[in-house]
Amino acid sequence: MSTSPLLHLTPRPPADTPAEALGTPYRQYVYAYPHQKSYRALADGPALADIWAGERLDALSLYVHVPFCEMRCGFCNLFTRTGAPEQITTAWLDTLERQARATREALEAQGRDIRFTLAAFGGGTPTYLTAAELTRLADLCENVMGADLRAVPWSVETSPATATPDRIAVLAERGATRVSIGVQTFLEEEARAAVRPQKRSEVDAALTRLKAAAFPILNIDLIYGIQGQTEETFRTSLDAALSWEPEEVYLYPLYVRPLTGLDGRHEDTGESWDEQRLRLYRFGRDHLLAAGYRQTSMRVFQRAGTAAVDQADDAGISEYNQQAGMVGLGVGARSFTTGLHYTTDYAVAVPEVRRIIDDYIATPTEDFRRAQWAFTMDDDERRRMYLLQTLLESGGTVVEQYRGRFGDTPAAHFPAQFATLAERGWLTGGDTLRLTPEGMAWSDAVGPLFFSPRVDAAMAAYRDR
Repeated sequence: MSTSPLLHLTPRPPADTPAEALGTPYRQYVYAYPHQKSYRALADGPALADIWAGERLDALSLYVHVPFCEMRCGFCNLFTRTGAPEQITTAWLDTLERQARATREALEAQGRDIRFTLAAFGGGTPTYLTAAELTRLADLCENVMGADLRAVPWSVETSPATATPDRIAVLAERGATRVSIGVQTFLEEEARAAVRPQKRSEVDAALTRLKAAAFPILNIDLIYGIQGQTEETFRTSLDAALSWEPEEVYLYPLYVRPLTGLDGRHEDTGESWDEQRLRLYRFGRDHLLAAGYRQTSMRVFQRAGTAAVDQADDAGISEYNQQAGMVGLGVGARSFTTGLHYTTDYAVAVPEVRRIIDDYIATPTEDFRRAQWAFTMDDDERRRMYLLQTLLESGGTVVEQYRGRFGDTPAAHFPAQFATLAERGWLTGGDTLRLTPEGMAWSDAVGPLFFSPRVDAAMAAYRDR
């Protein structure tokens, strides 16, 4: 869940409005900008060889989206299919290889050295694939794409049910440096309330295996805001997670979104749901800080002094591949270049997801040589993307770095937005602009303030399906 997190869309004022109408603190998690609902189908998309012309190729990141899970949680609106049979996963891998070869050809057409500095398998649940299929996927990344998985930071997501010994052995042997497990809650009654039936014994068994494998970074995902959840029950899950001494803990607010299992099922009791989530967030934040973790964003807490986390922070995430240089493979994966973000079709509803996966499998190889769905980036969108990547992190936005890149200060480009943050007391100024602790608590409202009118309009016009 941590590479493909929870989304929620609600009507909101235009981005250039210094809104009293921020309303809920839970508008949308901005894990990538612009959102996939802003992309549109291209009748005759540009060739990948042209898209990557002029781009840096020495600091690329590789993302593979695995669109399969053993079950669909009630809160999930990710692009994933449950219970796919072997013939589907095999056909998907066959197609992924065709897409990878077409993509590698486009990169090689530039006549320059190609180097990957990061890799990630997300989803879905990558470990839905069998051990043999995971091996094939890793081979494809290394032998076709040229990414040395044993030499770069490489992250993969798993679940309690699929973190089996044989799959974990493949991840360890191929050099995975970070494994993230979506536990969400250690209490079975809360898991049922979130439409995520799982046994505590299954969770503990999976974590036992992951700890034994000694991955450099173990991350545990937890959710707050589940129906009936209290500070006491949340503490139970937090303490259970901490007992495994994970290098990272992610805290996600529960969202109820259209076309999911929890759509319309959450009921407020006494205090509002927003009040409950904010209260639980602050409790969880303070609990993890007291346990020696450092907060790097609204969701991310890292154990201070952990060498692997510090090395990952310093490793290879250059300014370039935070802005561009993302090579995505698989249906639902996105690729980022300086001038264009491109992907495949996107949906949430089960029948539509199945149709899109079937269409992907049937895609002729020639079609993979062109962008199919895309969003064109311009200077304004790049400024917004950069701000969202820096301001929502604890490191903040360094004003001179921003000026050097974009020619003026953040406040000069976005006066209304920064005035709103200042009016609410959510911003500290100076050489680096940072959100205050309360501003960070409202990150899911702060982020959408910086969406462009073009992105707002595209998302508003998108029809959920």
